[in-house]
Amino acid sequence: MATNYIQPGDILDLTAPAGGVTSGGGYVIGGLFVIALGSAEAGDGFRGKVNGIMELPKVSAQAWAEGEAIYWDPNNAEATTASTAGNYLIGNATAAAANPSSTGMVRLNGVNTVAEA
Repeated sequence: MATNYIQPGDILDLTAPAGGVTSGGGYVIGGLFVIALGSAEAGDGFRGKVNGIMELPKVSAQAWAEGEAIYWDPNNAEATTASTAGNYLIGNATAAAANPSSTGMVRLNGVNTVAEA
């Protein structure tokens, strides 16, 4: 193994942003979208999952298709198919989700890209 290998990188030690984090919640940390694996107050350390398949809250009135691009709306703390300015591309739907439904399955990309106006 390479001598500069540190860790797998699917779970990162991070610092909670303003407002803190809640276990299971989605958060944008710089260029990362993470799922908090525990709760933490602002400024405290927490562990964030950056990849894998997660069940996330979604816009209830949307139907999702397998493989569809999924964005994170930080203002409403939910996943969406809308590439509206300010939303972050976080991954792809791994299963169809009905309209209405409150959650959807998303394969996280490990990084995010903010949608432009």
